[in-house]
Order: sequence, then structure tokens, then C-alpha cells
Amino acid sequence: MSTFRPAVLALEDGSVFRGRAFGADATIAGECVFNTSMTGYQEIITDPSYFGQIVTMTAVQIGNYGINAEDAEASVPKCSGFVVRELSPIVSNWRSQMSLDEYLKKYGIPGISEVDTRALTKKLRVDGAMKACISTLDLSDEEAIKRARNWQNMAGADYVKDVTSRAPFIWSGTDAANFNTPYMPVGTTMNAPGIPAKRFKVAAFDYGAKHSIFRKLIRHGFDVQVLPATATAEQARELKPDAIFLSNGPGDPSALPYIHKTVTALLPEFPMFGICLGHQMITHALGGTTFKLKFGHRGGNQPVKNLETGKVSITAQNHGFATDPKSIEARGAKVTEINLNDNTVEGLRHTKLPVFSVQYHPEAAPGPNDADPLFVDFYKLVEARKAGKI
Repeated sequence: MSTFRPAVLALEDGSVFRGRAFGADATIAGECVFNTSMTGYQEIITDPSYFGQIVTMTAVQIGNYGINAEDAEASVPKCSGFVVRELSPIVSNWRSQMSLDEYLKKYGIPGISEVDTRALTKKLRVDGAMKACISTLDLSDEEAIKRARNWQNMAGADYVKDVTSRAPFIWSGTDAANFNTPYMPVGTTMNAPGIPAKRFKVAAFDYGAKHSIFRKLIRHGFDVQVLPATATAEQARELKPDAIFLSNGPGDPSALPYIHKTVTALLPEFPMFGICLGHQMITHALGGTTFKLKFGHRGGNQPVKNLETGKVSITAQNHGFATDPKSIEARGAKVTEINLNDNTVEGLRHTKLPVFSVQYHPEAAPGPNDADPLFVDFYKLVEARKAGKI
């Protein structure tokens, strides 16, 4: 039986949750948020969009299938801390290479278990996401609360610079063959099962991109040239791409004027697809605005309605900011999708340019591949542009 190590989670409102430590011996502060996914904890803690955040899982037991290298969305975990009700004492899966406890220890991330995550989640739903401190060291409640309150706000923070790639590179696509088969329309020509024969080059801006997105782009007929978030429009043009892709990422979308400038310059020139933060970058490039949600959308069961088709999809989401629909109405774009829980914007499309975006994560495939056809739509949009049809 392992030795009990105490841990503390303190919120800026003075609330304190005591529990059992796992992961690294450390004290950190960040924004406390919750995720309602039943599975996928490894993908969550390695998603760069969680940089600066302490993630609370609402599922009762976490860690039962361990950690493996193939399921990571980044080379190292990106969240600041991890909160669970129960850490599974047993790791049982043929793909597992280490336990969640060992994984967090390896990368210096503290975790706390035996917390009433129902009470914590209810507090965050009622009062909103909060600044917090998590410590697996000998820290008093008073000091933990103080550190939580002294942490910088998520609003106004540029965390993209902390998670973007440092230099351009070509995504190899070597793992694409084993990735789940995409939806493809009848009659599409393939050079391998599910892969279009004709390929297009996409310049993909990395704002904290998940690996699954690049895999999906490869799988749907694109050769992916990744650019850092700081790359200019001219650097993108030098690649002579057929299209531009804008990835997900962390932080406040309004605090990234250098990205707004680049996307604004590229909008009229290339077909463009944005996901999550990329969607918000298109919003700002059009002259629109974004706002901070009370507690955000984080989980694998968010219902989204397409206003053009009437279809409802179950989507995976991870974001704390949203587009103001009124701000884009006179900017040449229209809202194409909404969240059925709160009617916030989940997708937009430019009425004249080959540009569209979604707030959710179509690559995450929570169960069914409801949103997978969006990658097909992107391919068809580029194909039409190359053929001079748009």
C-alpha cells in the first residue's frame, strides 16, 4: 500500500478541497475548469489548449487504462494540474506503458484525488471558472488561497507563445495509416483506403495544435507544412500552399493581435479552415469580437445544430471563449452552427470567400465520427478553388 500524501486545492473565493496527492511534488496555480468526458483523460491532459489550467474530471474513476505513447496529443502533458474523485489503483490495458501517477510525476505535474468533484463542478458551474492553486507539498490553506488569488487572469493572456512550435516543419504523416478511417463520399478516388489520390499542400498554423488534427488532414488528402504561430503572412505565401489551416490553442483569443494581422492578410487569398482558437482567429480577422464564457465547454457530449441543414451532431469541445454573433453579421460572415445548450456560436462561414470554421473539435470523434465530414468539406473547397469554380 502506497504512503498517503496529503494535497490541497484552493480556489480564489476561499474554498478549499483537501485530498490525496499523486503525480509530482509541486505547487502550481492556474484556472480551475471541469471536463465531462467519460474517457480520454490522456488526450485531455496532453491537449495544449489546457495550458495554464487545472483540469477537474467529472467521471468518478480516472486512470484505469493507464498511459500510452500513441494517444498523446502533444509530446508532453500541457495542463498545469489534475483533479479526480478516485485514481484507479489498478492499471489494466494491453496498450498501457505506465500509470497516470507515473506519467504526471515524470513531467512535474501535481494531481489530487479523493476530492468531491461533484461539489467542485457545481461551484464552477454556478460561480464560473476560477483561479486556483493545487499543491502536493506541505502548504497551508491560507497560503494556497493567496497563491490562487495572485495568479494572473486567463482573460488577456497569450499562452499560444508557450505551446507553439519553434520552427516550421513538415508533418510526416507516418502514423496516419493507423488512424481511424474518415467519412468519404461515394465516388472519391483513393490511392490507399480512405485517402484521396490527389493531394493538396496546406500551411497549418500551430497555435497549440493537437496531433490528431494533423493526422486527420493527412488522412483527408493534405500534405501538412506546419508554421509557428508567429509566422507572417509572407512566410506562409512562400510555401505556395493550396490552403491555410488554423489550429486550436490556449488563452484569450483577443490577446493575439499578431495572429489577427496575419490571418486578415491571408483571408482573401486562400481557402481557409479554422478549429477552436483558429475559429476565433477568423472571427477577429473579420473584425469581430470574442467574449469569455462563464465556465466554458469542455467534454465529449456537446450538442451542436447546423443551421443550414438542421442536423445535430454530438461534438468534443474544449474552450472558454466564444464568438459574439452580432459582431460578424456585418463582416461578410454568417453563423452556421450553434450550441444547443446555450445557443453560442459553434461555426461560421464567409458568404463570399472560401473560408469556414468551427468552435468544436471534429478530429476528436467522441464515439461516432459526427463531425468528420468537415475535413472532406475542406478538401472539396480547395479542390473547387484549384479548378477555378470559386
